[in-house]
Amino acid sequence: MSTVSTRTAICESHSKLILVGEHAVVYGKPAIAMPFPLKVRVTIQKAVGPIMFESSIYTGPIDSMTVKMKGIKACIEESLRCVDQPFANLRIRIDSAIPLGRGLGSSAAIAIAIVRSIFSLFQQGLSEEHLFSLVQIAETYAHGKPSGIDTAAEISEYPIWFQKGKEIVPLVIGIPLYIVVADTGRNGDTHTAVDNVRKMYVSETEKVQNSLDEIGTIGELAREALLKGDVYLLGNLLYRNHEELKILGVSDGELNNLVEIARNAGALGAKLTGGGLGGCILALGESLEHAEVIATQLMDSGVSNVWYFSTEENILYSLK
Repeated sequence: MSTVSTRTAICESHSKLILVGEHAVVYGKPAIAMPFPLKVRVTIQKAVGPIMFESSIYTGPIDSMTVKMKGIKACIEESLRCVDQPFANLRIRIDSAIPLGRGLGSSAAIAIAIVRSIFSLFQQGLSEEHLFSLVQIAETYAHGKPSGIDTAAEISEYPIWFQKGKEIVPLVIGIPLYIVVADTGRNGDTHTAVDNVRKMYVSETEKVQNSLDEIGTIGELAREALLKGDVYLLGNLLYRNHEELKILGVSDGELNNLVEIARNAGALGAKLTGGGLGGCILALGESLEHAEVIATQLMDSGVSNVWYFSTEENILYSLK
């Protein structure tokens, strides 16, 4: 969504889910990511003076932003340079429904909406490639060496096939998926999880390589299942993927328990999504009604938030 006047621009971006392949994607294996209809909205207004920023985590002049937000500042500065505007004379407001630190791509979604708003405000064209490169400025500050999967998935309106160094391929699937997402309420620790896998790879190379290879195979099979509309195979692959993530040490007791709750509620498949060690799980239902049943069981377990949706409609249901 984009709304533009001569003095104001409003743009949105959605969040993302990793369907299969997290962590293995760092080692060159394929991953599949998909849009998740939790959204962020950015409103940018022309003003006079230093750039003022308003959000749930920081409000004030942009030059006084916290260290954690320096990537956003750098992204804004470069975007303004690209549209030949000074680093001044704006008011930027962020309204986000995406919880921070849960592996849902909140930082990329915010940066996407900001860049779109800046280019819209000054009536400049913006290609997906240029948008991607600008957002990666913020993502590099946030994540060190990001694979780019968050940005790619949140720019796309379709699920994507992602493999580092290769062309990103949209996957237009012919069947609806009924997805449930449960938020533990705990921040995931992607840096620690990635570092743990790296250390394990050094100390237990064969074990880790076997898991990475298996996740790569799961990715290939999941792609086929999506294109063929085989939700039962896809569900089985989600469970298999979670077992490999457990071997890699990026799951934890609460995430494993939530996967089992989803299984007991009849989910076709379930797994952690994102970096792990906190964050969220996703589960696959047979219908929207079944997704609600799974969501209710997960909510009753004491999680922070549960959402469910169908990929054939842009409506997100919440049990918070």
